Amino acid sequence: MKKTAALFVFGLLALALLFAGCAQQEQKSEETPKAEVLYFGAPLSLSGKYSKEGQMSLWGMQVAIKWINEVHGGLKVGDKVYKVELKYYDDQSNKEVVQSLIQKLADQDGVKFILAPYSSGLTLAAAPIADQRGVLMNSHGGASDYIFEQGYHYVVQTLSPASKYQTGFLDMVKSVDPEAKRVAMIYEDNEFSRAVFKAAGEYAKQLGFEIVFDKTYPKGVQDLSPLLNELAAAKPDVIIGGGHFADGQLLVSQLADMKINVKAVSILVAPALPAFYDALGTKAEGVCGPAQWEIGVSYGPEAAKKLGIDYYGPTQDEFLKMFKEVSGTDEPPSYHAAEAAAAVLSYAYAIEKAQSTNPDDVREAMNSIEFMSVYGVWKIDPETGKQIGHEMVIIQWQGGTKKIIWPPEAANADPYYPMPTWEEKEQGKLATK
Repeated sequence: MKKTAALFVFGLLALALLFAGCAQQEQKSEETPKAEVLYFGAPLSLSGKYSKEGQMSLWGMQVAIKWINEVHGGLKVGDKVYKVELKYYDDQSNKEVVQSLIQKLADQDGVKFILAPYSSGLTLAAAPIADQRGVLMNSHGGASDYIFEQGYHYVVQTLSPASKYQTGFLDMVKSVDPEAKRVAMIYEDNEFSRAVFKAAGEYAKQLGFEIVFDKTYPKGVQDLSPLLNELAAAKPDVIIGGGHFADGQLLVSQLADMKINVKAVSILVAPALPAFYDALGTKAEGVCGPAQWEIGVSYGPEAAKKLGIDYYGPTQDEFLKMFKEVSGTDEPPSYHAAEAAAAVLSYAYAIEKAQSTNPDDVREAMNSIEFMSVYGVWKIDPETGKQIGHEMVIIQWQGGTKKIIWPPEAANADPYYPMPTWEEKEQGKLATK
């Protein structure tokens, strides 16, 4: 009898342990559900004319994904957790390749969330294909307003539109030198640059400037001296120009060689990259450029709190640390990396807000979200998908360092104005006081 009772007690204990183990396993399962994979896709210019910008974009995307997976713990949607992976291909900076890759990502790879290619021309080529297939496409490198005037539903924008690129520089000149009146515009003949300078010309006239020179040059140009001779004859006070990296560098180099001195120069894209100063040295001193983002701009949890919005993603210090880990270099991130990271983060934030991985649900969520990341504020116009929350900054090379000079609330240095002459810079003069 005692033996039977002992066996009975032993059996109860075994059952209790079994149920406890099952309950513990069930609780553990609830706490750490198995992660599924959610792919974001991207055609990236890893070769061709946009390769520098494309590489920066890739590193920025990888930093954001690293934060989502390793720090944030993945994307939490209902009772599922998704780890994000990036499926990307080299688009060779070529429109036809971009179009075939958008089709491949959507049709063959089943990607629902695409990060647009770099440049307005390539983004414009990709947009109708993504929209027809009902997959979301987020523009981190295509700034042209025209893209978002075509009625596409599934195309949204993370970077500030082209119409805002050079307006801050003109505001700065007007503020520090009301006597400066004559503006020359010389820029690459592409969709992005035309959009920038159409808006800049209109804005300049509103501020009381006179446009004394307004001409384009073809893609892949090797010599700008004929145009620059004409520009010099117009006797401008300031020059705004450029398009992308290679032509922007050429433009400044030939302005220096031809000793065309003005009070201020602002060039698209090129000055934002460290390679610009590496190539030009002191010729780059005093040259300005619009930037979507720069190291030192004060976007962080405290700034978000003051605005009453969420902060989402790595802080600036975390972003810089992760960027170094991902890139394997000491090269600092340019704004191309930050805006690409922000595009990834905007998808992640919207997916969690929508509690869905359906593109229609996420697009609907994007209409109402507003948050801050290391890149700044993200908010779109619901009707067009155009970015309306993010602000540009103006940078200037001073003493071999990029400084933020405009707007005043974001600046970490005063504008060096007028810039040193080319002759002074040949003698070692820097844009420092």
